[in-house]
Amino acid sequence: MRGDGSELNERKKMILKAIIEAHVREGEPVGSKYLTQNKQIALSSATIRNEMSELEEMGYLEQPHTSAGRVPSEYGYRFYVNSLMQKYRMSQNELLRMNALVKSRLAEVDKLLESATQLAAALTNYTSIAVKPRQSTLTVDRFKAVLLDEGRLMLIMLMSDGTVKTAQIRSEMTLGADMLERLEFVLNSQVCGKRAEEITMPLALAIEKAAAEAESLVSPVLKCICQTLEGGEGESGEVKISGVNHLLEYPEYSDARKFKELLGVLEEKRDILKLVTETETEDGRPRVIIGSENSVEEMQDSALVFQKIRSGGRVIGAIGILGPRRMDYSKVVSTVEYIAENLSELLDGSPELPEGKKPSGNGENS
Repeated sequence: MRGDGSELNERKKMILKAIIEAHVREGEPVGSKYLTQNKQIALSSATIRNEMSELEEMGYLEQPHTSAGRVPSEYGYRFYVNSLMQKYRMSQNELLRMNALVKSRLAEVDKLLESATQLAAALTNYTSIAVKPRQSTLTVDRFKAVLLDEGRLMLIMLMSDGTVKTAQIRSEMTLGADMLERLEFVLNSQVCGKRAEEITMPLALAIEKAAAEAESLVSPVLKCICQTLEGGEGESGEVKISGVNHLLEYPEYSDARKFKELLGVLEEKRDILKLVTETETEDGRPRVIIGSENSVEEMQDSALVFQKIRSGGRVIGAIGILGPRRMDYSKVVSTVEYIAENLSELLDGSPELPEGKKPSGNGENS
């Protein structure tokens, strides 16, 4: 598959990395002369030009207009983020500013997210986005579990608004009447009256323990319940944006019509809310969406990096950075990850910054 890097030797990887980092910093097409003079690559200009030409043929670089230089393609950026990017080491000042936010111990999630988005915009010089999903008031008044066959059950939920919701759940284990009776009892005693955000990981573990032989059903059943509760009041939520003016500093946003369309998406907020809340991240790490990978057409000339913030095993928000595809991914990913992880720990009640998260550099890439 083009873009996975399997066809690149170490020399091509070195040149591609150098071009991407130079283009992010300078904003101009990068030529072989620049690499030999500024990146201290011990190769001749002719050799570098040949490698650049091959990287272009492979889809990692593009040649804008008739310029002798190259710029990264989306494939190039994606491979850089996945395989070449080195972890950004935060400066003493950056860590102090972020630690001040974490240690302020603001009580309300809204205030934390607002402060976090302002700080993220200031630190990265891009636009920062904070998302707080809708907190549903819908609850379940009563559960009924009905055995359909030995591998399926129907969960019937009498909702607090008077409606009745049903869902079929499959199981790899053989189901029995006693098992569903136990599950029904536990759900009615421990889940009735709780909002979606109150169904936390500690509660799920307690329910699994109480469910005894029905333990394996708890996870899919709770997932179904949460989806029902979260989907009961239509799409809504809050999006806070900071630093939109930073985008004007980048030539990628000089097209007035396109920039106006992007502003419309940011102001309307619905597409961003849907994109962030419905996109799953792997292992809780920041998600990087580059260019046309974005389902929102107006954002396909940009890059978006975000990470969800969790408390008690539940997603209570997200923090993200929007900028040009020519983004300093190393710094942005580290900033988003640091803020999200520490806000999660703060909201879970950790009194101090975790051990090991000390200043580790001077703001340069390692």
